[in-house]
Amino acid sequence: MRRFGSAGAGLFAILTTSGAASAADLAARPYTKAPAPIAAMYDWSGFYIGVNGGGGWSRNCWDIVTNILGAAVVPPVSEGCHTASGAAVGGQLGYRGQSGAWVFGLEGQGDWANLSGSNGPSLLAGGGGSDRTKIDAFGLVTGQVGYAWSNVLFYVKGGGIVASDKYEGFITATGFVFDKASETRWGGAVGAGLDFGVAPNIVVGVDYVHGFMGSRNNSFYFTGPLGAFSRTDRISQDIDIVTARVSYRFGGPLIAKY
Repeated sequence: MRRFGSAGAGLFAILTTSGAASAADLAARPYTKAPAPIAAMYDWSGFYIGVNGGGGWSRNCWDIVTNILGAAVVPPVSEGCHTASGAAVGGQLGYRGQSGAWVFGLEGQGDWANLSGSNGPSLLAGGGGSDRTKIDAFGLVTGQVGYAWSNVLFYVKGGGIVASDKYEGFITATGFVFDKASETRWGGAVGAGLDFGVAPNIVVGVDYVHGFMGSRNNSFYFTGPLGAFSRTDRISQDIDIVTARVSYRFGGPLIAKY
């Protein structure tokens, strides 16, 4: 029995020592890096519709090129320049697509306006007349290219603009309108804007556009019952518009950015 007990004790000591050595020989558990945090990125893609309001100003210069007799005035005689300014309110509708931080879009905008201004007295009505320009509506169709910092988007745009223009000659002292003309004028437009995504589907921003309207000849007619020809004026025009905007975007929620 003593021999068996001694042998058992010796075997236990060997196994214990061998297990301890094996445990010591095992490599340390490797360090595993925690996964990178996931940041939310605002998604600018999708259709949107909204409202805008602000104001504008239009620089207008008038030159008489045909007199009351229908004879050409050579060279044309300047009647002066003025700025028509006032408020504007309307809406916008568009679509944007996003590729990484770049955003591309197409937008249409239409606004009612109350831009008005005059200068005088001029050569009209024996030196007692003035000229007035009114713009009561305008529209825009523009393409956009922008760069986004998550929910902040800066963009530039370019395209076409159309304006509804009305022109009047009036007696400076009394305000009596004695002749008038009107036209729908087309031109080119460039601009820029800054939008902020304040919620997944709500965007607020500010937008600026400059319209190059060029020069056009306009025939004026007297306001009396016969409406006889009065004169032809060459009118040059530029338009600047600044609006604040609120839009609803029909797009998805925030997307993950790793």
